[in-house]
Amino acid sequence: MLSRVAAVMAPRTDNRRRVTGSSGRRREGGESEPQRPNMSRHLFTSAVLLLLFVMMCCGTCGAAAAVESKSGVVQLPKWVDIFLPNKTQVVAKNGSAAGTPRDSFVSPSLVSAGGVIAAFAGGRVKYNDPHKSGWLDSSDIVAGYISAAGTWPSIVAEITNNGWKTHTALGGWNGKDHVSVWYWPTAVARDNKVFLIAGGYEWKYNYDYKKWLRDEWDIQLVVGEVTQAKDIKHSKQISWGEPTSLLPQIPQKMKSGLDHFAGTGGSGIVMGNGTLVCPLIAANGNHPVSMITYSTDNGKSWEFPGRTSPADCFYPRITEWENGKLLMVALCGGGRKVFESRDMGKNWTEAIGTLSGVWTKSKSGARWDEGLHVGALITAIVEGRKVMLYTHKASHPLEASEPNALYLWVTDNNRTLQIGPVSEDSVVNKTLDSNLLYSDDALHLLQAKGDRESTAISLARLTDELKTIKSVLRTWAQLDASFSESSTPTAGLVGFLSNTSSGGDTWIDEYRCVDASVTKAAKVKNGFKFTGPGSMATWHVNSREDNRQYSFVNHRFTLVATVTIHQVPKGSTPLLGAGLGDGHGAKIIGLSCGMNKTWETVFDGKKTTSNTTWELGKEHQVALMLQDGNKGSVYVDGVIVGSPAKIPKVGALGHEITHFYFGGDEGDSDSSVTVTNVFLYNRPLSVGELKMVRKSDGQKKETVTTKKKKKGNGDGKKGKGDGSMRGGISRLLLLLGLGFCASVALY
Repeated sequence: MLSRVAAVMAPRTDNRRRVTGSSGRRREGGESEPQRPNMSRHLFTSAVLLLLFVMMCCGTCGAAAAVESKSGVVQLPKWVDIFLPNKTQVVAKNGSAAGTPRDSFVSPSLVSAGGVIAAFAGGRVKYNDPHKSGWLDSSDIVAGYISAAGTWPSIVAEITNNGWKTHTALGGWNGKDHVSVWYWPTAVARDNKVFLIAGGYEWKYNYDYKKWLRDEWDIQLVVGEVTQAKDIKHSKQISWGEPTSLLPQIPQKMKSGLDHFAGTGGSGIVMGNGTLVCPLIAANGNHPVSMITYSTDNGKSWEFPGRTSPADCFYPRITEWENGKLLMVALCGGGRKVFESRDMGKNWTEAIGTLSGVWTKSKSGARWDEGLHVGALITAIVEGRKVMLYTHKASHPLEASEPNALYLWVTDNNRTLQIGPVSEDSVVNKTLDSNLLYSDDALHLLQAKGDRESTAISLARLTDELKTIKSVLRTWAQLDASFSESSTPTAGLVGFLSNTSSGGDTWIDEYRCVDASVTKAAKVKNGFKFTGPGSMATWHVNSREDNRQYSFVNHRFTLVATVTIHQVPKGSTPLLGAGLGDGHGAKIIGLSCGMNKTWETVFDGKKTTSNTTWELGKEHQVALMLQDGNKGSVYVDGVIVGSPAKIPKVGALGHEITHFYFGGDEGDSDSSVTVTNVFLYNRPLSVGELKMVRKSDGQKKETVTTKKKKKGNGDGKKGKGDGSMRGGISRLLLLLGLGFCASVALY
């Protein structure tokens, strides 16, 4: 295989040495002393004392690890090593003989079948070559089995037992003159069967040439059936059949243009109609491509659609969102993209606006920035709501030396909530890949963590994270219901700034996803009052530094707010707008009020005075709208101000829309403006819909706020904007005081 494709298709590793503790468990966190949160010495001391008190009360019964950084105290899940290098014993396929260890484990995959959770990985080991070549490695696909009904303590006890063994599922048939190498296990399960796909080849020793020669690349399928679903013992729980090559089922026309077909790691899916689907990668000359294979007859035969993703798209993850609609997330040419197919992979098109939090470009400009890839993507029904869960790496919003972290995200394809981090890197121990499984009302995360020489596979049950997700989904449902009663459009509604409990430097998003930061403003009912230059709020809805990525704002959005002007300014005064992340906050779309009581529109930084006027002290509904990435418009009280303006495509400007602003650094020192009830939609609203928002505005203020006070958010807690663990000190103290023992009890 050519060098570029070979580099892509090799299992992901890092070239740093792995560190373990005395028990064999990896230590989380960096080598240097962690930075403490930005809080006063008194409050910090109080938090530490309270933490020590809670620890004494709760004991040391396996609580999640606490990692402290500048962003605050983060409770990480408890992990258990399933595949540990040079320790975990791997038994031969369907055999009972003594096992052998592996040097490293890569490419995790996690499925549930017949009451058994099966974890897979590629197990690599240095081949003891009798021909003294000294460079051969062998790799097989190994599996570990866990009872899906087991409690977390029982699972940990079983895996940490000295008798814990795993099994070879594919490969492992090494001999004096042949060595097998298998990559990228991709599994999908239905009922009590597991379908496992991997790509690989064999080395064979040629005595004539006195050297090892590689056989042709193959892609193979092996099917396993659960035989002991209810009993946790060290004997096998899945019986594996003989592997079969899938190459004969690939159309010749496809094979003439593509080769080196392989799985991708991670998991496949079972569609609503029972179709089994697995993501694949292949090589098109010197370029990797992503594709799928699927089976409509429960794995008896497999179809290979003729179309692939664009060239240089790899690490695909797939899921079904709408009936028959497949989504594929892939790393493409220096950034993440989302594709969709409604014809089972015969055609793939970019799904701009779908999975908005996934779209991004490499900050470094590197074409092969593997840190951007999505580790896991699944669809689940949680609290009666269909959502997608996914993981990917992101940097802390700190200095460059701060370790990266693996984050969990949940989205209903409108709102996106960051849950996490769930794992943090140190300089010598990094998360390289991950996989999610939601079954039996439990959420599990499997990750590969380590370095180039030694990587382990670990499992965590995300109990607290799932509780947070459920709480937030209840909030979403309650808010949507309240808005629907007041005829406010909810289709595409992403965020809502109002919240009478907001104050200080935070404007809380009622949907608990992304808060706005406030500077020099006074809290009023449902919003803030901005007085003079520098009095403003900034809503960072698409900021990678804050791990907030509503990338749809670069293509289409509607921002609706209620604005009241209390004083005639002596000059142009900004009210609200969309700003670029160019370091200067250039305004791409905006609205200002002029000294002659006229509205002033802003497009691509250029201000235009309109012939329409505003009234002093009157509540005006204002709306900013972007369509197709280059058509901007401004509405006041349901009527367009001026004319729609063509603006440069946001992408063509070299910068993205990163935030919305309210108030600003410009204007009259005596200016006074109130902004309340801000709605953000991921689509353009019609004039009729804008009028419905305005018509229901008075009722909305009472209905939503009153109902939230009566109902709460389903768990008796107040929503916190970005869903992360970065709340204020009062919330931190409450979390330490109440949540610590609860999380321990759950484990």
